[in-house]
Amino acid sequence: MQGLDLRSLEIFRAVATEGGVSKAALKLNRVQSNISTRIKQLEQRLAKKLFRRGNRGLTLTPDGWLLLSYAERLLDLSREASEALSEDRPSGVFRIGAMESTAAAQLPEVLSRFHERHPDVQIELETDTAGGLLDRLMNYDVEIAFVAEPVSFAQVRTQPVFVEQLILVAPKFFPPLEDKREISGKTVVAFEAGCAYRRYLDEWMLEAGIVPGSIMSVSSYLAIFACVSAGSGIAAAPKSVLDMMNTKEQFQCYPLSGKYSRIKTLLAWRTDYASVKLNALRELLPAC
Repeated sequence: MQGLDLRSLEIFRAVATEGGVSKAALKLNRVQSNISTRIKQLEQRLAKKLFRRGNRGLTLTPDGWLLLSYAERLLDLSREASEALSEDRPSGVFRIGAMESTAAAQLPEVLSRFHERHPDVQIELETDTAGGLLDRLMNYDVEIAFVAEPVSFAQVRTQPVFVEQLILVAPKFFPPLEDKREISGKTVVAFEAGCAYRRYLDEWMLEAGIVPGSIMSVSSYLAIFACVSAGSGIAAAPKSVLDMMNTKEQFQCYPLSGKYSRIKTLLAWRTDYASVKLNALRELLPAC
């Protein structure tokens, strides 16, 4: 079977993401008949049916979904190679993944300076847990990611950029914690599994002999702080987020000790990725 040309993959991706030939033709500034012909030729070359045709337009078959995953990676690699070999200024879309805490407390100033220097770059910032971000990075859904240490992927390079201190947050009306083991039995309010800071809190409690009660999973720090303030339980959060939100007076705060007192945030990117955008961003990030 002959190799697939990037133009055919670009047309296929447009039809898949737009959900139909007419919308893809409009997006690519092509006539519909040309789009339809290229899709038919692609299906014939692969001897696979890529789309189901229904009343609501085109939907991908399982083979179509598989091809789309490869098409995304190949088109992204082509763009990345072009950028890496270009001497022009950084431009185009820059897909950045970050933990919510980093996106809220650490990145705004950095990204503002980046945008001021490189206005031709369109930043798309996505937030997720550290585990989710590494999955996105390896699946080529984002180009770089800001995650908590450690990162043990052989295919990923890292650079320490920020240092965070984890704070145990308890409701204001809780009695002062004379002994941290008094936390035993309390509900822990945290992000879903995959959150690095939740993992650190679990490890800290295990080392301290603390047996937590139930786990309440929420999706944002705003929800975490609201639940803790209402007395639902305890949580752990980076000090930078508490400082930014100016809510420390609403809680009792206890810095975690030992190795959890200083946790590095890493800039991570795949070993097969290089771009002038990455180089430009690294120039603006602190070293730690």
